[in-house]
Amino acid sequence: MVESFLPIILFTVPIVGILFVFMFRNIPIKYIRELITLLFQVITLIIGIIITSEVFQGKTLTAANKAFFVDGLSVLMIVLVNVSIILITIYSIKYILKEKELGIISEKRITLYYSLILLFTGTMMWTVTTNHMVMLYVAVEGTTLATALLVAFYRTRASLEAGYKYVLLVVVGITLALLGIVLIFSAAVPHLPEGSHALLLTEVGRISKLIPSNIALLAVVFMIAGFGTKAGLVPFHAWLPDAHAEAPTPISALLSGLVIKVGAYALARTVTIFTAQHHSIIIFIAIMASAGMLIGIFLAWAQDDLKRLLAFHSVSQIAYVFEGLGLGTYMGIYGGLYHLVNHTFFKGLLFLSAGCIMYATRGKRKISELGGLASKMPITAFCFFVGALAMGGVPPFNGFMSKFTIFLAAGQQKLYWAAAISIFTSFLTLGCMVHAGYLIFWKKPAKQVASSNNPEEIREVPFLMWGSMIVLAGLCLLLGIYPQIIHPFLDKATEAILTIWGAGV
Repeated sequence: MVESFLPIILFTVPIVGILFVFMFRNIPIKYIRELITLLFQVITLIIGIIITSEVFQGKTLTAANKAFFVDGLSVLMIVLVNVSIILITIYSIKYILKEKELGIISEKRITLYYSLILLFTGTMMWTVTTNHMVMLYVAVEGTTLATALLVAFYRTRASLEAGYKYVLLVVVGITLALLGIVLIFSAAVPHLPEGSHALLLTEVGRISKLIPSNIALLAVVFMIAGFGTKAGLVPFHAWLPDAHAEAPTPISALLSGLVIKVGAYALARTVTIFTAQHHSIIIFIAIMASAGMLIGIFLAWAQDDLKRLLAFHSVSQIAYVFEGLGLGTYMGIYGGLYHLVNHTFFKGLLFLSAGCIMYATRGKRKISELGGLASKMPITAFCFFVGALAMGGVPPFNGFMSKFTIFLAAGQQKLYWAAAISIFTSFLTLGCMVHAGYLIFWKKPAKQVASSNNPEEIREVPFLMWGSMIVLAGLCLLLGIYPQIIHPFLDKATEAILTIWGAGV
């Protein structure tokens, strides 16, 4: 282990960026707030890359007496979060400006928008570098508060209701996770050697075998409920469809691509510690994940609102991540993390594609009101179908590789019924997305789709928007055709989890 200030600097840089956004917001330079936001995001990414290089040299960075702890799993999340947020911010530049031109938001709200994105970046960096279980709870709550304001950004009745529901359900859910943490702490204290700290994640692995089974299982149930709520796992998903639907579309991509992954990350850091001693946890998570896959995809088929359709797909897809992580094996955890990364890219791509459709058609998002857009928006159509095929698990796209790994891992644990449900859900997902894509881009609409009174005004979105989507589409193809490129990250992350829950660090 190496003591370093880099983990602390990593999450403070975006917070400092908020001050600069407010200080320079009135300077008469075009896109000044956007440029400042991107500058601090790029600085954060550079710091993350430096940390990643240190970790790949075999070091584990710690700070503040091990309260911060950066290992292979941390750097995977650091790079994933920063790359995704930069692409979403670039996309937002034109999207949010169009919202202002239409009178949906004011000039002052744009400053708030970019400040909240930086706040979210900072809280995410704190979440993935903390080693303290209570601080993990606090950091996760921090991400909730930052994104709740973005969910309610439009301040309409529907968006305010979605934001309130999001805060209420997630805060209550995460409080259950805190109760689980308290139980673990209480049971662990008598067994820790002198000088150890029961609230450090790296210490719990040492004594997980010594915690009484009834206490360990009860704590795990509380943590699954808490972190499952944050992730939108069935049956704790009630906040997710409304939040995804009512938030600005770039924030919908943020919610689906990153926010719900916080719950999966927290599960990997805590619950997986106990899977080696308690096989019932594996079965329990597999049952919940299987139910989540099916319920999410069935509800997605019933949607006419494109954003709600994608939201219910998030409910279904996050279940794959939980299933993989919950298996407690190298292959299962590897597959779960692989799908976590892949879902970030293809679901972000799909939500940004939906935003392009809304941008070009002045807010239309009902599938029944759309149609025939392929000839007018070819790049958006291409990106949408890349995301759809990737999420459906079609080779050579990235979704196939991660899902196949999870199928194999489930079979390795002899959970053939869980593997069968996962495969069945994948076929339903593909059918749902291809059907939606056909209706939106190729089927002749019942009435002419128009951006105003003139149907001919519908055209492809600006470069900053489709450029971000092309990058995501390229990643969906690259990680499917050449998965070796991400293997070192996934291997380091998987080994980090196994090291902690196996014997402690």
